[in-house]
Amino acid sequence: MPYMSETTSSVQRSFRLSASTSRLLDHRVGESGESRNAMVDRLLNESLRIEKHPFVRFITGASGKREAHIVGTRWKVRQIIVSLKGEKGNIASVVKGFDLTEPQVRAAVSYYADFTDEVDADIERDFADADQQRIRWEREQSVIG
Repeated sequence: MPYMSETTSSVQRSFRLSASTSRLLDHRVGESGESRNAMVDRLLNESLRIEKHPFVRFITGASGKREAHIVGTRWKVRQIIVSLKGEKGNIASVVKGFDLTEPQVRAAVSYYADFTDEVDADIERDFADADQQRIRWEREQSVIG
């Protein structure tokens, strides 16, 4: 069953935390500048995803956006999915091209199956960014010849 990638509303919940978890949370909130509620929501969301998809971890990129990556690699789930679609689903080709194992590629596919809308939005954003960079480069080239 696919999961909602983003919620449009929030739900009030009350949880009790151990004293040590609360201290760790307070410390991390102080370091990050993120609000307590935002951090708890993000960490819980990511932890629940990792629970189901143990080969996936979340890493903050240069843009500040956190994205799903395959554990032990530099590859984002979206990069593997784009390649897999380009290879018409040929897992062996993606395994070879990315120097991954078949279980790693299948882990990206499994995550994609649950969070398709979110990964597709990341893919679309990446293509739009690349188009903007290409347009900028072409404008620069028109000036310098």
